[in-house]
Amino acid sequence: MGDTGIIRDVADLTEPDVLAHAVSYRIRLLQIASYKAFEQKATGHGSAPRYFGMLKLVEANPGITQTRLAEAIFLDRSSLVPILDTLTREGWIERRKAPEDRRVRRVHLTPDGAQKLSALEVEVRAHETALTDGLSQEDKDRLLVLLDRLDTNLRRLHQDQA
Repeated sequence: MGDTGIIRDVADLTEPDVLAHAVSYRIRLLQIASYKAFEQKATGHGSAPRYFGMLKLVEANPGITQTRLAEAIFLDRSSLVPILDTLTREGWIERRKAPEDRRVRRVHLTPDGAQKLSALEVEVRAHETALTDGLSQEDKDRLLVLLDRLDTNLRRLHQDQA
């Protein structure tokens, strides 16, 4: 293991079959490794690199309710609130009471948050390029189709459990 906690040479490890053939395990491992590598490079953005996807959803859906945002990213609303508190403190977002229901909070990027998000997106694109090095466009397109299929399956499972 190096400083990052990422195992660099797994040849000397015994990987049980249950893990070697588990899509969910591989996805989780890659997610951890990808975000560790990204967060090490994308410094100076506070906690935003960890929540880039969520911030882009807020940007694309100004005024999204906290409940809908939590659903979109598979979080319980109670888990989302501390994240939004942090992003609010850091100046990325603001929450406004919905005029139709004062209990509902709508999430918006701040003007400063929108500018900072554009700068962070440059780093995200560089990370994506490094991550997909050696993959053809056809490979990337196929991978995204397969990941979309997994997403659909997980959302169906999540709905069935709700």
